[in-house]
Amino acid sequence: MATRPRDAIRSCILIFYYGGVSHHDTWDMKPNAPREVRGEFRPIATNVPGIRVSEHLPHSSRVVDRLAIVRSVHHPMTNHNAAAFAALSGRPPAKGDLELLANDRNDPPCLGSVLSHALRPRDGLPTFVALPHVMYNVVKLPGQVAGFLGSAHDPFQVESDPNAPGFRLDELELPGDVPPERLGRRESLLRVAQDATPAHDLDTYRARAVHLLRSKAVRRAFRLDAEDPKLRDRYGRTKHGQSLVLARRLVEAGVRFVTVYDHQTNGQLANWDAHEKVFPRLRDDLLPPSDRAFAALIDDLTARGLLDSTLVIAMGEFGRTPKINPQAGRDHWPYCFSAVLAGGGVPGGIVHGASDKLGAYPDLDGVSPADLAATLFWRFGLDPQREIRDLSGRPFRLAEGQPLRTLFEG
Repeated sequence: MATRPRDAIRSCILIFYYGGVSHHDTWDMKPNAPREVRGEFRPIATNVPGIRVSEHLPHSSRVVDRLAIVRSVHHPMTNHNAAAFAALSGRPPAKGDLELLANDRNDPPCLGSVLSHALRPRDGLPTFVALPHVMYNVVKLPGQVAGFLGSAHDPFQVESDPNAPGFRLDELELPGDVPPERLGRRESLLRVAQDATPAHDLDTYRARAVHLLRSKAVRRAFRLDAEDPKLRDRYGRTKHGQSLVLARRLVEAGVRFVTVYDHQTNGQLANWDAHEKVFPRLRDDLLPPSDRAFAALIDDLTARGLLDSTLVIAMGEFGRTPKINPQAGRDHWPYCFSAVLAGGGVPGGIVHGASDKLGAYPDLDGVSPADLAATLFWRFGLDPQREIRDLSGRPFRLAEGQPLRTLFEG
């Protein structure tokens, strides 16, 4: 049984790089491998002696003293939808490695929904927020919702670009003909209706919506225009950069779990799925904004005294093939890839696990999505072996893996 950590975290930010990040060209370079494996990029020194990363991670290289780079993540799902479900829920999908796997109400919940179910909300804030969009690969990418836990534990979903001028959430604004007093009367009627009929997800969802409309803390957290413009510039004036600013504001306000999705749809030029011309795609389009925003988030959380109590997890659904293909790209590779953790008690400046000389398979301390899920729940003070039940009453552990305790031993 996992022992409760001495200092449980308050919040987590999960950054999900949709499409699959090439670990060979970012966090786990292989400069001594053959050219068809090592690729075009060079490794550079970081602020921790002995740890080197890609030359196109200059901002992240200076915050490695606060990171744990996990170089041995693995699972067997080769398709985006199935792999995303595995990464975002910590479990393999019951239907297997299907190319266009879709959501099913009988599915196990995603990580944020488990926390929504297991933890009490703070100060009327939503426990789980996802932004700045829902991800799609023809169908809605699985792993983003509550599954058998019910829609009451779905995320508060933001579908507006935080980098857009005048960013606001209409969901948090009262209609012009509904003053606060009228909203209060509607809330009273809702309570009467709930008392008269059996409770169900829709009632819970409506009650939550009413509460959010009344919450000044929620509205303040989403007021990006109240943020220092110079700080916003440091994150980068991009959809992803400003999403991470918003994520920091949300955890500072007390939201427990925020997922930030980088890119919305699948495709060579739509996300990290670079099957062709991977090196210019990474160098010119993908790495600069993500590198800048990630390092700014780590610095910002540190400066505000929030890093110790906020766990940051950055990962995609899988990595890319060791061997570069004939189109100068890298294809799907779930058998070994990297994830990065920061804060939440991580001492920083460490590498956990190792891949083999080609970056193809774990060579030391393999880590599964189930282990990452167990680590997350353990850091929140939850026992990963605690059980929840699906719609038919079958028991499921919060996570089937083991917490990575050694990451937090200093």
